[in-house]
Amino acid sequence: MSEHSQHGSHGTMGRLMVGFALAAILTIIPFALVMGEVEMERTTLIGIIMGLGAVQIIVHLVYFLHVSGDSEEGWTLGSTLLALIILGIVLAGSLWVMHNMNENMMPQHDMDKMMNLQSQQG
Repeated sequence: MSEHSQHGSHGTMGRLMVGFALAAILTIIPFALVMGEVEMERTTLIGIIMGLGAVQIIVHLVYFLHVSGDSEEGWTLGSTLLALIILGIVLAGSLWVMHNMNENMMPQHDMDKMMNLQSQQG
């Protein structure tokens, strides 16, 4: 018996198709919200997109990477949780930096005025 078969199956075709369908739906919904220019608060839209992204990460972990809470896979689950914590820190930090840059950068209408003044002087 090979080592591969001792550690269990990599999932059935039906299970993989369920994972694929969920991943596709979780990609299409945010895409439709953005491309359809849905009227909603910007922070709500960002929250929905990030929430669906988090759910999609879980779908990938469960259906494609086969991460579970089995005692045999304790190291895999532990390392996955650590990776998710680091991912959360990176995402939160990126959003914080982008928000602060957006708040502290010169507004576009002021830049347009400056460009008009420079073109009139030159």
